[in-house]
Amino acid sequence: MTRPTDRHHRGRAAFHAGMAAENRIAQDYERRGFAIARRRWRGSGGEIDLIFRDGSALVFVEVKHSRTLARAAESLSPRQMQRIYTSAEEFMGSEPLGSLTEARFDVALVDGSGDVQIIENAFGHG
Repeated sequence: MTRPTDRHHRGRAAFHAGMAAENRIAQDYERRGFAIARRRWRGSGGEIDLIFRDGSALVFVEVKHSRTLARAAESLSPRQMQRIYTSAEEFMGSEPLGSLTEARFDVALVDGSGDVQIIENAFGHG
């Protein structure tokens, strides 16, 4: 039997910190009246952390957790944004209005002390 490495422990800690950040953001949106549609929805293009309903519109939320809010913001790459778009289009394909469904893309930043910054409509469709 092999011993877990420090890298394994760091990976597990990061996973649990990310899950805690997602839970905190989900509670924040629900408290503000958004209905959660899906958590960690995986399409062929990749995963979307949180999807909420705002009436007939959808809000796709990417949660970024890091030691600081600035580092969390820096960790969202253009390639990742494109994967989110691709997955969002796939998700909207199951909606009554399909790709005509009103949608926005938010980024929720969470730092190591639990401070949160939500950037609504953080990136336009590219």
